[in-house]
Amino acid sequence: MSETITTFPIEGMSCGGCAARVTRALEPLEGLSQASANLADGTVTLHLRDVEALRTSVDALATAGYPARQAGHLLHLDGLHCASCVGRVETALMAVPGVISARVNLASGQAHVQAVEDLVTPSDLVTAAEAAGFRASVQRAGDGGASDRSEAERASTARSAAWAAMLTLPVFVLEMGGHLLPAWHHWIAMTIGQGTSWTIQGILTTLVVFGPGRSLFRSGFRALARLSPDMNSLVALGTGAAWIYSVAVILAPAFVPTDARAVYFESAAVIVTLILTGRWLEARAKGQTGAAIRALMDLRVETAQRLTDTGVETVPQDALAVGDTVIVRPGERVPADGQVLEGTSAIDESMLTGEPLPVPKTMGDEVTGGTLNGSGALRVSVTRIGAEARLAQILAMVQAAQATRLPVQRLVDRVTLWFVPIVMGLACLTVLVWLTLGPEPAVPNALVAGVSVLIIACPCAMGLATPTSIMVATGRAAGLGVLLRRGEALQTLADVDVVAFDKTGTLTEGQPRVTDILLADGYDRGTVLAAAASLEAQSQHPLAGAILDAAEGAQIALRPVVGWSETPGQGLQGQIDGVPVRVGTESMLRAEGIDPSTVVDLAKAAAEAGQGVVFVAIGTDVAGAICVADPIKPTARHTVDALRSRGVRTALVTGDRQETAQAIAQTLGIETVVAGVLPDGKVEAVEALCSNGDRVAFVGDGINDGPALARASVGIAIGTGTDVAIESADVVLASGDPLGVVRAIDLSRKTLANIRQNLVWAFGYNAALLPIAAGAMFPLTGWMLSPMLAAGAMALSSVSVLANALRLRHVHLGPARPPLRASVPPVSVQRETHP
Repeated sequence: MSETITTFPIEGMSCGGCAARVTRALEPLEGLSQASANLADGTVTLHLRDVEALRTSVDALATAGYPARQAGHLLHLDGLHCASCVGRVETALMAVPGVISARVNLASGQAHVQAVEDLVTPSDLVTAAEAAGFRASVQRAGDGGASDRSEAERASTARSAAWAAMLTLPVFVLEMGGHLLPAWHHWIAMTIGQGTSWTIQGILTTLVVFGPGRSLFRSGFRALARLSPDMNSLVALGTGAAWIYSVAVILAPAFVPTDARAVYFESAAVIVTLILTGRWLEARAKGQTGAAIRALMDLRVETAQRLTDTGVETVPQDALAVGDTVIVRPGERVPADGQVLEGTSAIDESMLTGEPLPVPKTMGDEVTGGTLNGSGALRVSVTRIGAEARLAQILAMVQAAQATRLPVQRLVDRVTLWFVPIVMGLACLTVLVWLTLGPEPAVPNALVAGVSVLIIACPCAMGLATPTSIMVATGRAAGLGVLLRRGEALQTLADVDVVAFDKTGTLTEGQPRVTDILLADGYDRGTVLAAAASLEAQSQHPLAGAILDAAEGAQIALRPVVGWSETPGQGLQGQIDGVPVRVGTESMLRAEGIDPSTVVDLAKAAAEAGQGVVFVAIGTDVAGAICVADPIKPTARHTVDALRSRGVRTALVTGDRQETAQAIAQTLGIETVVAGVLPDGKVEAVEALCSNGDRVAFVGDGINDGPALARASVGIAIGTGTDVAIESADVVLASGDPLGVVRAIDLSRKTLANIRQNLVWAFGYNAALLPIAAGAMFPLTGWMLSPMLAAGAMALSSVSVLANALRLRHVHLGPARPPLRASVPPVSVQRETHP
């Protein structure tokens, strides 16, 4: 048996023991004759006896903690028309060795593929998709080429529909005019005659079928040849049967019973016209579902004014490099992410954050490419370009979320996999029943019923039910500053029972300020502040900035520190002029044998007022305590009230003292408080909240929130926070406004309701009308469904699903913003000396 040798990079190998564990994890797998790990270059080499063993090996490596390094690929696909097409492309892509997952979005026409790095190239994926019968091209995340291609497809479909309508109108009038006006039928018989009328209809219908409608037939019969029929196959079979039967009546009438000699050219022509018109309406609606993506793309700047040694030159935006200096004039869009070097202005960031008010910018502030400059001129140093730019990352994030397949989609996938073959079988059964049991004329009746069954079935509506709602919802969310990093959160958020908030930077501004300094006997304000600021100068803790700002404001010089160290969640220590200095919590000082009780009582009053307290010890004595207040965000209380009104409980999980946390919680109306926890403690707090089966969303912004964000049912990161928090989260609130949590939950619930409506309509439509098309009403009413009406109903079913999804663009999300700023005023604590 032949073997294939494959080598690819994996992550996590750091020692010989890792390499041995990798090998042991792979050895038991079937279809794998040999496996070896190379620690030097971080790769694994497999000797494979079959392709499936590669996917099994990748799963085993991930389970062992050494996942294969993956690369994401994005394809644009032409020719997707129904859920069967989606299944066929995904099957073809998954068959490529090294592909881990493939998700095709019917609404956007895109395929998102995750593959083992170095094993799969974009050309491999394009080849696989084209072998399945679909034109494919590689697309970059955030690339506008897909929009251009979609616009071209819409224009082409509109032209085809228009030509089909012009050719079909005479056919319809010639045949159906007599049903509406009997005199018309007699006039045709007395002038050109029925035979000539049928011939004209046949010629025009043939032009429709092999002209505008040829794409339907070409795609449909190709899919049949591959034994993977789709919606085009149903249309091709139905209209093809009507056309062939009608041609036979004209060219070979002797082979057709006398009572069955009737033509159905008008059905074939009208069906093709209605299908093409429906596709055009679908394409227009799909274009509206991607409006958010196009709006973000439109923010990109084509040119920039770059400052050089010789002056200012106009260059393409793509030519900018990190470190370049650009000039942003009033009213222009910022060409790239950067830092303001000179100037003052206000930047409109509403398209990225959803916040309507311009944000003041001055020297040292960060600006984002694509945002709109106000009335001031700015000189900006470029800091991020290309895929690293914030706008590009947002585009990629929104596109990835739109490609998401929610758990609710699984049922749809299972049904649509067999839907078209079942419909074809039902059509054959319908024809057989009519031929054997139906009244005369049996052949025309059987033909009408069989064609109606083929035409009225609509896998499109089922395939579009979920992705269109997701596309519209994620776009709507992006416009409000709610970015879904993992689209599955769109469903999970709807069932959230508890929202747990971090405090600093999440419910508060994250910019604390010193409100008071409490002094022990023998120490003055300058000594305590100098000691604390000297240690905090090397810390990244949020309180450090407040203490340093206070020292700078008091013009206190910092002292050199020797032996600086930090205990996470506790505090700092080091030596200043040979004297040990400690800055941190009460428990830290007590652990070092220092009794802070001389200032604890005063500190307790500050803590109960919602302020943070940092104790300072010099040598073996407590020197004082620094009180710091962090203003509560204006919308924090409004957010908690809105969540409660939606049946969602709230919790505060913070590393602050119990008194401080309790004061904040009481002010905001938060029900559960977990205080004084380290980063691991936040994870334990989230797990405790989940222990009763509740789904918990955790909202945070700091590095220490990362584990809790990852552990929660849904992690929601404040976009103004750290990159670690954002990478760990499922949802990012770009503006930093906690009201975004309410908007995200509202969006999730309304999106799922919208999806359920679409699915009820799509499944209900097919379940109700397929029997009617087969002739179930004939025994009771003597009435049969016309294939033309079947085609109209089929076209309208898809358009109805799209129209319903588009309603999400205008739904109201979250409560109105509070009219007044609501923050906790810092309580002034009288300084005292305590012996």
